[in-house]
Amino acid sequence: MHQIVNLTVISAAHMKRLLFFFLALILISGCKNTGNGELVGVTKRPSFSQPDPYGMTFIPLGSFVLGVGEEDIPYAQINNPKRVTVNSFYMDETEITNNEYRQFVHWVRDSIARDLLGQVNPDAYLIEENKKTGEVYDPPFLNWGTDIKWDDEETAQTLEEMYLPEQERFFRKKEIDTRKLKYKYFWIDLQSAARKDFTNKGDPEDASFANREIGPDGRTKYVKEETINVYPDTLCWIHDFPYSYNEPLTKSYFWHPTYDNYPVVGVNWSQARAFCVWRTALFNSYLQGKGRAGINDFRLPTEAEWEWAARGGFEANPFPWGGPYSRNDKGCLLANFKPNKGNYVDDGGATTVIVGHYPANGFGLYDMSGNVAEWTNSAFDESANIFTWDLNPDYSYLAKPDDPISMKRKIVKGGSWKDVEYYLLVSTKDYEYQDTAKSYIGFRCIMPYLGRSRGDNPRRASNVY
Repeated sequence: MHQIVNLTVISAAHMKRLLFFFLALILISGCKNTGNGELVGVTKRPSFSQPDPYGMTFIPLGSFVLGVGEEDIPYAQINNPKRVTVNSFYMDETEITNNEYRQFVHWVRDSIARDLLGQVNPDAYLIEENKKTGEVYDPPFLNWGTDIKWDDEETAQTLEEMYLPEQERFFRKKEIDTRKLKYKYFWIDLQSAARKDFTNKGDPEDASFANREIGPDGRTKYVKEETINVYPDTLCWIHDFPYSYNEPLTKSYFWHPTYDNYPVVGVNWSQARAFCVWRTALFNSYLQGKGRAGINDFRLPTEAEWEWAARGGFEANPFPWGGPYSRNDKGCLLANFKPNKGNYVDDGGATTVIVGHYPANGFGLYDMSGNVAEWTNSAFDESANIFTWDLNPDYSYLAKPDDPISMKRKIVKGGSWKDVEYYLLVSTKDYEYQDTAKSYIGFRCIMPYLGRSRGDNPRRASNVY
C-alpha cells in the first residue's frame, strides 16, 4: 500500500511539470501572433508548388555566349556574340503539332456556335455548371451531347452562317467558312505603360518624378484588343513553291489524321502569339475553377531563350546534340533538313516528319534544329545584340499594319526541312515577316518559371545563402 501511494505522488509531480511546459509553449508561440504586434506577414496564404506543364520540359537558368558561331556563310555580320544570362523557364518538348493547334481552332469554332445557339436555347445548348463538383464554367461549354438534336430545323438555320455560302462551295460540299474563325483577345501593353503611364509633372531624373499623376485616360488605354483569324494558310505549300507539285499537302496536311503529330505550318507570327494567349487562358481557367493560383503566361521564346534551350547545356557546340557534325558515329543524320545539295530523303523525310523523330538534346527538347524553323518573340534588328541588356535580352516590337515592312521582321531559328546545314546551327538566325505564313515555319511555347530554380524552398529561407 505504501508503494502505491508513493507512485501516485510522483505521477502528480510529473503532470505538474508537463502543464508548465505546455503553458510556456503557448506563451512562446503567442509571440508570433499578429495580435501581439510582431511582423509575420499575411497568414493563411495558400501554398503553391509549380508542376511541370504537360508536354513541357524544364530549362534551368544559365549564362552563355549568344550568337557565337564558326561560320557566317552570307557574311551578314549580324550575330555580334555577347555573353547573356536567362532565367529558368519551361519549353514545349516538341513543336506544336497539327492536332494541338486544331484544339485551338475547334475552341474558336465552338465559341462561335455557342454564341449563336445560346441565343436560341441556352438551357439546352450550354453547359454552365459541373453538376457533380459545382464548378461554374465561364464561358459555358457547348453541349455536344447526343441528347441534342443537331439536325433540327431551328439549329440548322442558326448555324447556317458558320458555313460557306452555297455559291462558294466546291462540289456542293458543306464546310465551315474558315474566314469566320476569328479569335478576339485583350492584352496589356506594359512597355508603353512603363514609359508613359502617368502624366509627367517634372524632370524624369528628379526624385519627385515618382509622385506622378494618372493621365486623363487612366490605365485603360494600355489594354489592347486583337482579332486574329486562327485557321492556318493551307495554300502555303503551293505559294511557297509554285513550280512544285504540293497539292496533296495543301489538301490534307492540316486536317488528315495521318498528319496529327506533324508540326503545324502555315501559321504566321500573330497567330502563334494568339495561340499562346488562348493556351494561357485555357490553363488559368482550369486552375481558377479548382481554387488554385494561376501561372505565368505561355508565350513565344525570345531569341536568347530559344538559343539557350537549343544548346542543351553544351554552350560552345554548334548543334543541339552537342557535336560538331550533323551525323552520328553510325553515319545517320541527326535532323530533318536538306543535305547534300538536294538529297532530301537522306535524313528519312522529304518534307516535314513526325515530331520527336530524332534524338532529344541535353534538355530533353526535340527538333530544335530542322523539321520546321520556329518563330521567336524577338523582332529582327541587325544590331540588337549591341543595345539589348545582358540579362534576359529581348528586342520586341508589335508592328502595326501601316508600319514599314522592315518593322515587321521577326527572328526565326533552327532551320527547316528545306534548309541547308548552315541554318541548323543554334547561333544562326533568319527572319520572316509577322504577317506571312510559310510551309517551313512552326513554333513552340515557353512559360517562365515562377521563382529561381527547381527545388527552391517556397518558405522563408533565412538560413539559405
